[in-house]
Amino acid sequence: MSVRPLKRNGMSDQFPTALLDSLSEAIIVVEASGLIHYANLSAEQFFGVGRARLVGHPLSEFIPDDTPLFSLLEQVLTTGGAVAENGVTLSSPRIGTRFCALRLSPIVDSEGLVAVSLVEQTIARNIDRQMSHRSAARSVSALAAMLAHEVKNPLSGIRGAAQLLEQSVPDSERELTELICEETDRIVALVDRMEAFADGRPIDRGPINIHQVLNHVRRLSQNGFGKGVRFVETYDPSLPDVHGDRDQLIQVFLNLVKNACEAPGDAEREIELSTAYKHGLRLAVPGQQTRVNLPLVVSVRDNGRGVSDEIRGHLFDAFVTNKPTGTGLGLALVAKIINDHGGAIEFDSEPGRTSFRVMLPLQFPQATP
Repeated sequence: MSVRPLKRNGMSDQFPTALLDSLSEAIIVVEASGLIHYANLSAEQFFGVGRARLVGHPLSEFIPDDTPLFSLLEQVLTTGGAVAENGVTLSSPRIGTRFCALRLSPIVDSEGLVAVSLVEQTIARNIDRQMSHRSAARSVSALAAMLAHEVKNPLSGIRGAAQLLEQSVPDSERELTELICEETDRIVALVDRMEAFADGRPIDRGPINIHQVLNHVRRLSQNGFGKGVRFVETYDPSLPDVHGDRDQLIQVFLNLVKNACEAPGDAEREIELSTAYKHGLRLAVPGQQTRVNLPLVVSVRDNGRGVSDEIRGHLFDAFVTNKPTGTGLGLALVAKIINDHGGAIEFDSEPGRTSFRVMLPLQFPQATP
């Protein structure tokens, strides 16, 4: 990539490419014409394409020109002063929906060039949600433990009594005793599902190849509820191992893929499974006094109608569902397992594109106080 020299005090210097590539925020340099003149490594990750695909192309190819970024860019070019704005939502089919802080500054002695810094705040904004997910999971855990003791035992007695009655009632009334047995079995099955929240045993962690987990989930899906669904796999083969429990991670992504397969929509269903390495998020691991990096990102994207506004803010809470026969425990269990792993989960959704992103620690997380 050719880099235009910047003249300062009669001297010419190139963009400090290595220095800019080491920054976690996305940095691009935009010309007055709207063409992207430079992009650092984090910008490649932000836009999801390589530098060669960014440089020399209009910024409007990646971000709609009616977003606030372009009005801020025009302001900088007109006034010659720097501007900053937090809480800007950038949305396009290429990048999804991103919640960002923007910093735009004119480059001294380089007329018409503006440096743009994009700091994604989507993850930071969802940290509070992660805390509420953990609180909700603890509440469900306590409820599950109570139900197992206070409900399952009496239900066993009710079912036994119904079976005894079945032997002495006329054939015309046996339908009622069968109904009692069926309903007690249904309630017991629901309580059994909730008991997963009450499992307080430590996670049996080890090095897990996340791509092997995803391939296993895909095969299970294609031979069951995902028949006829087109799967697209976009994997980063250089990813290191995840530090976690294989069976629990299979449960997580099986639930996410099942939801994606069953999401309402008119188009032929397509699900993309993708992995990437991303800097910028640290969270506390339950039971430890340290914080770990969560650079491994696994995404499950579908092309359904999206998450309805009514449940968007409570999607990971227990008993929240828009499925007629759903229990609302699937995503709550997903949130619990990911939280137990010291990870985080977030989503963004719009008609035709819903993406769940799971962020996980490395095999040997580097803890920092």
